[in-house]
Amino acid sequence: MDFGAVLQTNPPASRTVQLAKLAENHGFSHVWTFDSHLLWQEPYVIYSAILAETRKVIIGPMVTNPATRDWTVTASVFATLNEMYGNRTIVGIGRGDSAVRVTNGAPTNLKTLRESIHVIRELGNSRSVEYNGSQLQFPWSRGSQLDVWVAAYGPLALKLTGEVGDGFILQLADLDIAAWMIKTVRDAAEAAGRDPMSIKFCVAAPMYIGDDWEHMRDQCRWFGGMVGNHVADIVSKYGEHGAVPDALTDYIKARESYDYNEHGRAGNSHTSFVPDEIVDRFCILGTAEQHIEKLEALKALGVDQFAGYLQHDNKEETLRVYGETVIPALSDHITAKA
Repeated sequence: MDFGAVLQTNPPASRTVQLAKLAENHGFSHVWTFDSHLLWQEPYVIYSAILAETRKVIIGPMVTNPATRDWTVTASVFATLNEMYGNRTIVGIGRGDSAVRVTNGAPTNLKTLRESIHVIRELGNSRSVEYNGSQLQFPWSRGSQLDVWVAAYGPLALKLTGEVGDGFILQLADLDIAAWMIKTVRDAAEAAGRDPMSIKFCVAAPMYIGDDWEHMRDQCRWFGGMVGNHVADIVSKYGEHGAVPDALTDYIKARESYDYNEHGRAGNSHTSFVPDEIVDRFCILGTAEQHIEKLEALKALGVDQFAGYLQHDNKEETLRVYGETVIPALSDHITAKA
């Protein structure tokens, strides 16, 4: 299993770079960031600094969207970074949440998402693509490699992921929901004639090493509110039962409002509706042993990467324990002498 660290680009940018370097030093293979240009600093600028000060870690957004960035510009950014730093980028993409809602916009439809994935991937892999009636290609790009992983919850978005995604990003760590969604994506891939095992599966959720459960829950309750934004969209479209597991939709019944000024922030005052049970199910909290137990269960479901959100007050210690204990426990063990 690979491991990623998910950061917010809060100022100063040097702090984001520092955490990215620390994550790599502790054995994380990926560093992801939020992509919401009004709420936090512009991440694509910071990626260049992270790549310049690290050696192997792969960098990308979790997640960008097709609405706030021109698709050809997105592809150009990552193709350029790949030329500069050697194919160390990845794109996570979804329909859009905070980046579009803060500007009074709305998530894109799935047709737009599908088209954007195709354009970004083709250009980002140094290939030609049809866009707005023209055949386009970067004349300066040679050998760029760029995977596009899709973040999804609803049934049609999961189907799209299976049909076109290089990977699937599930932003919660509930075992039952993960099992259902992984199967849904794989079934869609097989129906589309793709190898269902070729799609990478990433579970992303807050990770917090500690033993004070009340404090850990309060630090990570924001995540249930963030997921609730997407779940509310699903419920408004499909109703409360049947489209996705009830375990994902039942808890938002007490949701009244959401303030994006507190998006992704520990202590978010608009997430009091999220019960402790959901925090425990959606996140990975507790001792190293408790993290290992849940991660092993996710790995058994077919999860290839766990990406841990670090929006809490215990960042460095969580990274340290992961590097010294958790990641080694989930790694393949090779003996020097058989």
